[in-house]
Amino acid sequence: MEKKFIPESELIINPDGSVFHLHLLPEQLTDRIILVGDPGRVNMVAEFFDTKTFEVSSREFHTIGGTFKGKPIMCLSHGIGPDNIDIVINELDALANIDFRTREVRDRKRVLTMVRIGTSGALQPELSLGTPVIAERSIGFDGVLNYYAGRNEVADLDFEKEFTRHTQWNDNWAKPYVVPSDPELVAQIGGDDMVRGITISAVGFYGPQGRELRLPLANPGLNASIEAFEYKGRRVTNYEMESAPLQGLGKLMGHRCMTVCSIIANRFNTEANPNYKSGVRDLVATVLERI
Repeated sequence: MEKKFIPESELIINPDGSVFHLHLLPEQLTDRIILVGDPGRVNMVAEFFDTKTFEVSSREFHTIGGTFKGKPIMCLSHGIGPDNIDIVINELDALANIDFRTREVRDRKRVLTMVRIGTSGALQPELSLGTPVIAERSIGFDGVLNYYAGRNEVADLDFEKEFTRHTQWNDNWAKPYVVPSDPELVAQIGGDDMVRGITISAVGFYGPQGRELRLPLANPGLNASIEAFEYKGRRVTNYEMESAPLQGLGKLMGHRCMTVCSIIANRFNTEANPNYKSGVRDLVATVLERI
C-alpha cells in the first residue's frame, strides 16, 4: 500500500524541524503526557519530576519534559477550549506518527498516553468542592469531532439521541457527541478516591455553560434540564471545556486518553472555591504516581 503523503500546507514544520504551534521536535516527544490548561501549571507539575531535559514555550503551549521515577514524561499546556485541543492532539500525533523528513505517515503506529488534569464545575449537589471527577464519558458541545470521518464509530449514538431529545437541543448549536475515555487508562489512574462521571465539554465559559451576566441566554433552562437527565441510571456530573475532543480524537487516532478534574465550583449549590490550587497539586501528585 502506498504511504500517505502530507503536503506542506497541511502540516507546517518550522525551519528548526519542530511542529508548527507546539514548537516541539519529534525526538522530544514522550509516550506519557500530562495535559493542563494553564501554562503556569506546567511548572508546578514539573516540580515533581526527577529530571528536566527540555522546556519549550510558544503562545499558550508550554512544555517541560523530563523523568518521573525513571519514566520519561512531559507536561504540556493546551490553553482554554476545544479548538486548542484539536491543535494539540493533531500535532502530538504528527510528532508520533508522521516522518517529518519524508512527510509520510509511518507504517507502525506509536500509541501515546495522555491524561488531562483540570478544574471543573459540578452539576450535582453531592459533588463537594475538591472532589476529583474522571470523565468516564464526555459530551462535546463544541462540534470538533463532527468534522472527522469515523465520528459515529467512536461515539455513543444512543446516548446522543436521548440527550438531544431530553434537552430539546437547539438546532442552531453544534450537534453534541458522546465519547468514552480509555477504559484501561481509567482503571489505571482511577481509584476509590475518584468519582467516575459524565462530563460536558462546553464551547465557552459563560453562556455555553449557562452563566448569565449582562446578556440573556438563548435557553436559560438548559442546565436544569441537563441536571435532571439520566441515561441508564447515571447523571451528568460536571462541566469543563476539553475532555470530549481529547477523548474523541484520541480514540480515532488510537491513543489512550482521559481527563480528571478537581471540582472547584458547584453550579447546583452555587458554591465556589477560588483557593483551589492545593487540591489540584494533590491531584497531580496522584496521577503522576499512577500514569
